Amino acid sequence: MTISVDKVELETILPLRALFLQEANRQIRYNACHERGWSDSYLLTINDRAVGYGSVKGREIPDRDTVFEFFVLPLFRENSAEIFRQLLVASQARWVECQTNDPCLSAMLFEFARNISSDVVLFEEHLVTDLVVPGVVVRRRQESDEIFPHIVEPIGEYVAELKGEIVATGGFMLHYNPPFADLYMEVREDCRRRGIGSFLLQVLKQECSLAGRVPAARTSIRNLASRACLSRAGLRVCGFMLTGEVHV
Repeated sequence: MTISVDKVELETILPLRALFLQEANRQIRYNACHERGWSDSYLLTINDRAVGYGSVKGREIPDRDTVFEFFVLPLFRENSAEIFRQLLVASQARWVECQTNDPCLSAMLFEFARNISSDVVLFEEHLVTDLVVPGVVVRRRQESDEIFPHIVEPIGEYVAELKGEIVATGGFMLHYNPPFADLYMEVREDCRRRGIGSFLLQVLKQECSLAGRVPAARTSIRNLASRACLSRAGLRVCGFMLTGEVHV
């Protein structure tokens, strides 16, 4: 058995990546790295037959030091460990970063990496909620709206209004793999812990679905307030982002 790992153009791996996305059926956090030119693509072959691909990005954008996607056709997965080992050699990657809901790459991370840590928790749609916050109206943002300074998230296309003031904004990002979209929102500091964030997320979920997308979200593993807000809005934890240092 001869395993080869060859650096190729993105277009070469797209048919295999389509199979990866179909099998995954989940939001892929770093999906946009490919189309933005932030990744290197590697074709994986056994005896000159294409059996999978690997993708490497940088922990910092200019670098290419982190394996973040790895897919092998089911027929050849018994050889995954040796294929991955050779991918590491060819790419000289020093890190592996994966979603825990990606069983194939997660297995490789635990086999080939150490000092594993997590800083992001992933959420998926779970329940339809019926939250109500008296006096709060969610609507599309208008040019005349006065928006409070945002610290973490961008100003969204939707706003939550209370007594004539904008107290939260949010939206959903569409650069993830279809049909998934990523929810985001920020609540004015003096209006937090009043259910406004969850109420806004509830509406964003509805608008996301009406746009033909499946809502998903992510947040810092240490942001307990954000995690609670997402849960109240009917989302549930579906995974974590893991990063490990390659050790072979």
